[in-house]
Amino acid sequence: MILLALFAFIAGIVTVLSPCILPVLPIVLSGSVGGRAKPYGVVTGFIFSFTFFTLFLSSIVQATGLSANALRLFSVVIIVGFGLSLLIPQTQLLLEKMFTVFSRFSPRKQRSGFFGGILVGLSLGLIWTPCVGPILASVISLAITGSVSGAAAIITLAYALGTGIPMLAIAVGGNKLLQKVPWLLQNTSKIQKVFGVVMIVTGLGIFFNIDRQFQTFILDTFPQYGSGLTSFENNEFVNKQLDKLSGNEPADKAILKSEKESSMAPEIIPGGQWFNSEPFTIDEMRGKVVLVDFWTYSCINCIRTLPYLKDWHDTYADKGLVILGVHSPEFEFEKNVTNVQTAIEDFEIEYPVVQDNDFKTWRAYNNRFWPAKYLVDKNGKIRYTHFGEGKYEETENIIRELLGEEPISEFDQPIVTSSKRQQTAETYLGYGRADAYVIDIDEDQLAEYSYEGIVPNDAVSLNGSWLVNEESITAKEPGSRLSLNFQAQQVYLVLEPNKVANPQSVQVLLDGQPLPQKYWTDDMNENGEIAVDSARKYDILDLEDDYGRHTLTLIFDPGISAFAFTFGS
Repeated sequence: MILLALFAFIAGIVTVLSPCILPVLPIVLSGSVGGRAKPYGVVTGFIFSFTFFTLFLSSIVQATGLSANALRLFSVVIIVGFGLSLLIPQTQLLLEKMFTVFSRFSPRKQRSGFFGGILVGLSLGLIWTPCVGPILASVISLAITGSVSGAAAIITLAYALGTGIPMLAIAVGGNKLLQKVPWLLQNTSKIQKVFGVVMIVTGLGIFFNIDRQFQTFILDTFPQYGSGLTSFENNEFVNKQLDKLSGNEPADKAILKSEKESSMAPEIIPGGQWFNSEPFTIDEMRGKVVLVDFWTYSCINCIRTLPYLKDWHDTYADKGLVILGVHSPEFEFEKNVTNVQTAIEDFEIEYPVVQDNDFKTWRAYNNRFWPAKYLVDKNGKIRYTHFGEGKYEETENIIRELLGEEPISEFDQPIVTSSKRQQTAETYLGYGRADAYVIDIDEDQLAEYSYEGIVPNDAVSLNGSWLVNEESITAKEPGSRLSLNFQAQQVYLVLEPNKVANPQSVQVLLDGQPLPQKYWTDDMNENGEIAVDSARKYDILDLEDDYGRHTLTLIFDPGISAFAFTFGS
């Protein structure tokens, strides 16, 4: 564990070279002005804040119901406030009075700017999102599931300390430069005001998510910038230590384990509805090869794997392969038996599927991903796992090997091709996981929204009457609008109709104009509107060769609920 902490410490140090540090660099540099102790305050506050919120933010949000966006907004207000204090002397005097009580407990030599720096550092630790490598990613995944350990805390602290060292060097170096260069010393007041403006602009940029756009611009302009910085973490020692830390298998062991190395496959926990088959157990399938596939019907990543699964079922079912889809729902409506049955019929799935609404089988397999595949041999042992999309050829060859077939050396053209073009990330609309709104949303209550400005990149706005719940948003009046600035070729949206009023539809506008017919999808009616008839994923548009950045506006009939956008290229 000590060596893993050392790797985390080094990873933190090299973070200063990555593009993710650029948006907050002006805040770090602001520590150069305001007293010699201020840089130490900024870094102290950052280390504590980053460590604490990385480990416990998810638990705090779940326990208190306090929005993570509210905490982020508070941090932005602090940063802008300190920018104003550098720009306007009267504001600085007011802030100094606020910290008079706290300054009594500090050594006199450290009073000058130290506690002000701590507050800036605390805010910085909350709003900064590093370009994480495998070590910090594993810690974050533990934090999300509430599995924080002492080892995870030490590793996170080591990462924060590593990051804080170059930050301190930047701030202290700037401070010393101000003290030693006569021209800078004579113009300290003007320099403070410049930094004040920079902090205000930076704070507002973070609030409007311009920091993410800036990072995207840098990576588009310099594609190799920051690449390979975390490669030193990808070694056998680190991987083994991370396995011990999480108590799980590696995220993707793309090898065929020997039977001796393999563990017995957990049983399917009884209680869920079965489709296309009578219930069976893994033990009853001895003599056959079983592919256990964890999926959920509105997940675009899962949907993209279905053509391969169906093809394997058609090809190898008669040769001893049994595919079992374990449907573990991401949203509440995906627990409904009728909805799952409809999805199975729509996707033309013929292999067995079992509902896992309580995630009992999910937990038995210690699973963490949609989709996830576990290949079980004829003796009931897990011989291969794969998480996410891809590696279809490799997976099929391992299926063949476990069935006693010769591997295929050359495959036909893949069923589905993937693109490496950049696209907007999955965007949740319910407040439980929403992070893309440009407006303040009212949780669990009906509210009127009005947003007339330009929607920033990868952001969402609302207009009209909406009820925002933890998982979804529901239109309450005719003409309620949702706008999304996105970059992709295909746009998908999980929708659920009002159970009383049918039929219902959603009108689609692209860049303020009715969607051209060439972009229509199979989910549209003769008027070019999305016909919402059941709770499922809908194909909103397909730009074909016109991939790019656009603004999508959806006009809802009352009662329709929207859950999450996903995208394809």
